[in-house]
Amino acid sequence: MNSLHRQLSQLLRVWRWRRREEVSLYPAPGFHCSTYCSTTSEPVDPLEIHKKKLFLWFSHLPQEEKQFGGCFSPETMHVDPLILERTSEESAGLLSSPIQTQTPFSPSVTVEQLFEPTNDWSERGRGLNVLLYGAVGTGKSTVVRKLVLDWCAGNTLTHFKLLVPFSCEDLGQLSKAASLRDLVSRKYLHLRKHPLLSGEGDQAKDVLFLFNGMEKMKLDFRIGATELCSDPNEALVPGVVVVNLLRKYLLPEASILVTTRLSALDRIPQKYVSRYAQICGFNDPARQRAYFTGRLLQQSGETVCNHDAQALIELLYLNLQRESQLAAACFLPSYCWLTCATLHFLHFTDANAPIRTLTGIYTSFLRLNFGGEVLGTGTGANVPLQDHHNSLMLYVVRTVGKLAFDGVTYKRSSFSEKELEQWIGGKTKTDEELRQLAMFRTDVLDFFLVPCVESGKHLPEGPSENDEMRYVFAVPAMQEYLAALYVVLGENKSALEKLTKKVSVAIGPASEDVNALVNIFSKFIPLRIFAVFNLLKLFPKLYEKIISRSKGSIARTMAAEMFRTEDSYNEDVLDQVEQSLLGVHGPQPKQYCEGQPFELYPIFMGGLLHYGNRVLLQQLGCSIQSTTVAQITRALRKHLVRQLSKPQPPEELMDLLVLLYEFQNPRLTAEVLASIRSIRLSDIRMTPIKCFVLSSVLSCAPASYHLEELDLSSCLLTHGMIQMLQPAFRHTHNLNLQFNSLGPESCILLRDLLLDPKSSIRSLQLCDNPLLESGANTLLEMLPENQSLTHLSLMHTGLGDQGALELAEKLQQHASLQELNVAYNNIGDNAALALVDACREHPSIHTVHLYLNPLSDVGKQSLYVRGVPKSHGDSSRRVRVLASVTEGSDVSEDWHPILSVIRENASSWDRERVKQQLKVFLSDLEWGRQQQQSLWKRLHFRRVEKGVRQTLKMLEKDTVPPPTKCSK
Repeated sequence: MNSLHRQLSQLLRVWRWRRREEVSLYPAPGFHCSTYCSTTSEPVDPLEIHKKKLFLWFSHLPQEEKQFGGCFSPETMHVDPLILERTSEESAGLLSSPIQTQTPFSPSVTVEQLFEPTNDWSERGRGLNVLLYGAVGTGKSTVVRKLVLDWCAGNTLTHFKLLVPFSCEDLGQLSKAASLRDLVSRKYLHLRKHPLLSGEGDQAKDVLFLFNGMEKMKLDFRIGATELCSDPNEALVPGVVVVNLLRKYLLPEASILVTTRLSALDRIPQKYVSRYAQICGFNDPARQRAYFTGRLLQQSGETVCNHDAQALIELLYLNLQRESQLAAACFLPSYCWLTCATLHFLHFTDANAPIRTLTGIYTSFLRLNFGGEVLGTGTGANVPLQDHHNSLMLYVVRTVGKLAFDGVTYKRSSFSEKELEQWIGGKTKTDEELRQLAMFRTDVLDFFLVPCVESGKHLPEGPSENDEMRYVFAVPAMQEYLAALYVVLGENKSALEKLTKKVSVAIGPASEDVNALVNIFSKFIPLRIFAVFNLLKLFPKLYEKIISRSKGSIARTMAAEMFRTEDSYNEDVLDQVEQSLLGVHGPQPKQYCEGQPFELYPIFMGGLLHYGNRVLLQQLGCSIQSTTVAQITRALRKHLVRQLSKPQPPEELMDLLVLLYEFQNPRLTAEVLASIRSIRLSDIRMTPIKCFVLSSVLSCAPASYHLEELDLSSCLLTHGMIQMLQPAFRHTHNLNLQFNSLGPESCILLRDLLLDPKSSIRSLQLCDNPLLESGANTLLEMLPENQSLTHLSLMHTGLGDQGALELAEKLQQHASLQELNVAYNNIGDNAALALVDACREHPSIHTVHLYLNPLSDVGKQSLYVRGVPKSHGDSSRRVRVLASVTEGSDVSEDWHPILSVIRENASSWDRERVKQQLKVFLSDLEWGRQQQQSLWKRLHFRRVEKGVRQTLKMLEKDTVPPPTKCSK
């Protein structure tokens, strides 16, 4: 008996364990969490479980948000958009974007206020049906997410004990009949058989149903088409269940919140809606600034970055206050997100973070707003929807993208209403296409195109006849992105390509059938009779040839647009993107082309070929085949190499680097780099993203690849940028970092670079960087172990006498140095003499630059004597000492390089000190001329004096050219 009792006890424990396991195997879909079912005998409130699971679910950030570091939460970054309560008459007549609608001065309401009881509905004991609608990008999904999180935290709608959110997209895909309680328990297992959903008494008054995205469901309110139901346990099609909830036949005491787009407002009859509310986005710069502050300040993290983020926000706010085109775009919170994402990419790129590209940001932006969207028909409430599977994004490309491509082709960024009518829906014929077009115009078109608020900028010559409204893309770069997508998807086919494709599709399968028949009959009848049928094979092959030529033309277009002559001296493309967001503060940048520059267009074309972007586009219904990418890539390499055989300005080289970075194709990058021997980016305003781009591109090259020269002079480099660029420095022989305000801390990085066995730097130019004595000493620690450096320029780095003496002591530890420039370093006679003596004893140094130092006449003469060998047998060890334009009583053979260096760099030096040195040169020349007996030598002295006086005159008139490259 006892053994039987033990067996029954064990069976009971196993049954309980399996029961708990079954419950834990069915969590709510869309998120992962641990089971909240208690393993103890204490009861757990299903509503508390529901709140915890909803909180986990709706706290989940999309992948697009995680690219910014994921250091913020939906609660901290949320800014409430403007929500206005509308009457049924206003809602019925409102079928345009809120951007084009004058917003009345009525107070904004909250979702909680929308569920305050109304006289009509409360008297009958029915819950409220609230319809919340808005255009694409106004923030409907964000409002829903925040609403659910606040309810879970007990901050809003506390009079509802139960909130049940549903995705109408999910419900629309269910074909099997299910009761209301089954629909709830399928998604929320812990609410199975909850009494609030039983329909008994008035318990449902504590329930709020939330249906997000009603436009994605097929609802039919006709009595004959949708049967009535008041039993929450009766199995019906999900659309019928929702209709009965809205009719108040099913759980009439429950309240319902529905979100939808503008085009779907008439799908729910007005008599079933107690309140209408419209989300109008961010209608004032204050809301926009709050959004930017919540995003950028939390993304920056560190204190230094925090200051940079605050400065960005101030510049952004100034641009918004000027009623710029950006302010009109940021009316939609989605474009505020795009603005923050772009600024974060431009200013807070981290080398340790995942790779992000500008093309990837725009593709993610479109996936956030149009992911999974199909083009339905905006039919009325009494007409059932038909199944449609046309990608909404593909429809955007074929209409708005075609308009964008036409604008890029003819250098136009604004369009009239007639042009919109021509390009978008101009060839619409059937009723179905008309309904699709109506829905597209109502919901989507205003998302991309907005009225132009900046009159006179990039508009056609002269005003139009009736001064009609013109439209521009909400963000200028979006026009270039859509035009690039239009081309890469092959939508700009010629008439021949379209005809050939149709013939190929029709004849290709037929040719296979004919070949099968020919093979059978050839055994009985001579095959030559059927040879004519082999002509059918020509059409698919002809189509393949035409397509391959088409892909080659795309590559030619990319290369041609990359190196347009009229755009050669514009700002680099990343600076143009930043100026479009922050505006231009100060003098306007030089614009060498008449129309709007579209330099992002070819870069987006390259970025769209990257595998990651193609995966996102595939989710949007836009497919780019791998064979297409391979054909374009092969042709593009040839065109880029051909263009790079010509010298390119720094701005064009920077744009090329951005193209290669956006492409994310290491093999193509390495093949293009093989044709580049030097990268000169002087005067480019380097930023973290530009440094990351340069470093990433050069990292694709093999270890054996080396540039002859990498010129980063006058690029505003900082210590952090030098750290980011270290991998790139390993691929260069001559490194030019002059005019960058690098301090002593940067010398630690440069020392480590020169000590790196993988480094092969031969020439290092650090002119006009405040390295000071401490920085120079740190840098010189590399001398004993480095064997590659032959030229070192420390001109105007604050070296001083002590730094020169330290250098003289350490020179013998490095056997390869050939030329040393320590000009303009406040070095006196004794330190200069010690340095020259050390150079004479060095086995390879042949030139020392010491001009613009406070040297006496006796000191200069001594330097010249020390540099001359003492015996004829030591003639190979003569050291050229460049201390002045004269050497004793003769003109120095290096007088011209000295004057050139002074003339080119005087604008950044102390003017008075330079003028004083030039006057010393004049006195030296005058004394030397008086010592000459030869007329020819005197004329030579006069010529040099003329050059010195011209330089002095330029300094006094303040007409010195801006600093460029100094010699050595």
